[in-house]
Amino acid sequence: MPAFRSRHLCSVAAALVLTVTAPATAATAAADSSAGLREVLFVGNNWDGTADVIRSTGDFARIGRIDVVPDKEERLAEINANPVRWAYFMAIRNTVGEGHDQFVDDMYSTPDGTSVVVSRPSFADVVSIDLATGRINWRFPVSGYRSDHMAVSPDGTRVAVSASTANTVHVLDITTGKQLGSFATGDKPHENVFTRDGKYIWNMSIGDVNTALDAPWLDWTKGDRRITVVDATTFRQVKVIDMRERLDAIGLDDYSDAVRPAAFSPDESKLYFQVSFFNGFFEYDVATDKITRTKTLPKNPATSTDRTTWVNDSRHHGISMSPDGRKLCVAGTMDDYATVVDRATFQEGPLVTASKPYWATVSGDGKSCVVSESGADQVTAIDFATGKKTVSVPVGDHPQRVRLGHVRENWSGPSAS
Repeated sequence: MPAFRSRHLCSVAAALVLTVTAPATAATAAADSSAGLREVLFVGNNWDGTADVIRSTGDFARIGRIDVVPDKEERLAEINANPVRWAYFMAIRNTVGEGHDQFVDDMYSTPDGTSVVVSRPSFADVVSIDLATGRINWRFPVSGYRSDHMAVSPDGTRVAVSASTANTVHVLDITTGKQLGSFATGDKPHENVFTRDGKYIWNMSIGDVNTALDAPWLDWTKGDRRITVVDATTFRQVKVIDMRERLDAIGLDDYSDAVRPAAFSPDESKLYFQVSFFNGFFEYDVATDKITRTKTLPKNPATSTDRTTWVNDSRHHGISMSPDGRKLCVAGTMDDYATVVDRATFQEGPLVTASKPYWATVSGDGKSCVVSESGADQVTAIDFATGKKTVSVPVGDHPQRVRLGHVRENWSGPSAS
């Protein structure tokens, strides 16, 4: 490789180090300083079509509930009138939805705490819902037929959403819903992450997770899976990272390269990520562009060895990091547990029993990992210091994404249905 190209790639790698682990973004910090706002956790109940709003610390008690599909009948009428849309709607129900419609995947509140922006997979859109009235402020239909994971910029003004059947990410103004730009990804874009300075967006595409071609030797059939990094202003591609090459380099050619949830270290130098079918996670050094460590977590003897029975090719789905960077929290989805892992030693703590935990985030005070138990319709807090469960709180049907946000100080729910 020519010297000038080598230096260019090194400088790009250095410029792209980032983080997603701190529970407070710039937008969160700004909102905290504003009078009349209260920090909360939003819990998306995917099959219910609701979002529970719970306290972000302490007992995590529920404050209120939001209907995220107030326009349900209107959307269903549109779908039923369009044979192609109806076919995709039913496909979502019978594949990724496990027989249910997917009404909420991801959500973020606006910096002023007046609205929450929600991606709705079955309706292939993103909506902003007024937290005072429960009414829709704006609606953005995504390209294709399904919306998925989102990310909010550090200043809280932009939201990126994956359009999973169109291999596209849209970036929207969080206040108006106007598209600011979009970019192409690999197959089935999934998680999105803004860099801390807001200059870049990282997207992880996971490929076709709904086929039964799950044997390791058939991994190539799952599609183009990669991390796509773009400039968050111009939306031009800056870098592509194919974990297939990095896994092969350390002799793990039988492992999937579909990057699932991920967490970055506080110094923005390391990425910890899960992949399809694997009970564990990897450590990736951003500057050297190499996988540096592998952590294999215990298997649950009760978990079927038939990979086609694992939901959407997941085995473990959900990872977060304590604000001090010392602990990782992992949702062992198909193995029905969550655990806290010491980042330095990679030693896991107690295996906390949980029913199909689907996500892991950090509490407002940074002391707890909060996992959504999609199989038990509750969220559970685990103390980072001890690795032990502190409390479980009931929520709606099939909770998935859990995100920190803000509401008005005295908010207890919309005043109108």
